[in-house]
Amino acid sequence: MGRGELGRSEVERYKLLMDSCVSNIQRKIIGKSREIQLILATLFSQGHVLLEGVPGTAKTLLAKTLAVTLGLDFKRIQATPDLLPSDILGVNIYDPATGGFMFRKGPVFTNILLFDEVNRAPPKTQAALLEAMQERQVTVEGVTYRLPEPFLVIATMNPVETEGTFPLPEAQVDRFLARIVIGYPSIEETVEMLKKYDDISVLDDLKPVLDRNTVIELTGLSKKIYVDENVLKYIAGIVEATRRHPMVKLGASPRGAIALLLLSRSLALIHGRSYVTPDDVKQVAHAALSHRVILRSEARLSKLTPESIIDEVLDKVEPP
Repeated sequence: MGRGELGRSEVERYKLLMDSCVSNIQRKIIGKSREIQLILATLFSQGHVLLEGVPGTAKTLLAKTLAVTLGLDFKRIQATPDLLPSDILGVNIYDPATGGFMFRKGPVFTNILLFDEVNRAPPKTQAALLEAMQERQVTVEGVTYRLPEPFLVIATMNPVETEGTFPLPEAQVDRFLARIVIGYPSIEETVEMLKKYDDISVLDDLKPVLDRNTVIELTGLSKKIYVDENVLKYIAGIVEATRRHPMVKLGASPRGAIALLLLSRSLALIHGRSYVTPDDVKQVAHAALSHRVILRSEARLSKLTPESIIDEVLDKVEPP
């Protein structure tokens, strides 16, 4: 891809902004710098995040803190089995004053939408959300409404509870640019969280570091990050290797290769570089590919995971 147009001083300035963003978020979120950077990279890549983790790992707090730090609007939806598409998108209501109908926008009309426990929503509602994510617009009774920019969906899933859920089909999961697993904190991080609990449990003292226009500017700048052809071949080789692995039933789709490209470009920008390195690709590989690799039944019996398969692939494919 073409040589990046970003100057050194410009890149360094944005790195300082990114460092300030991560530091501001970590005032409320102990640790998790890798996960924070991946979510920011997804936002600047104009994608969406599937956030997985057991209850109580600060997924909601992370989304709220991110929105405040970036100076963006935030809304939250708690998925339930009776949730309707209109509860997300909006609905036309009768206006007695005019004798006509007016469109009342749903919570999807925001910058950062947290969709809690997306697998508890019925398939029809899941499909309505994914259409809005893909098209960045909603159509109600023949009228199309554009969603605001930037627009990021952070959908959470609880990997433990399956009762009363509607699992997302693989083709729909593939629509998420990144899948990020939020694990338990370390002992040291837990102690730090307990010490600061009274401070981190409220967001009133948190101030924005960026604003909407700067976020949009960063989204455009990520497209100027230089990607050498050898790095592109490296990305293609990783994706192809997932398809050839003997324990993989379905390897990463072409969308997986695009996810590797977009996330590695944005991560390079966050790290203060105008070009992508093989290490950038490795750092985003799990987030870009783990939900796009479907294992054979014998792989599960051997206790293999998509992450372990990706690690094998990264060890096998030679970086440039």
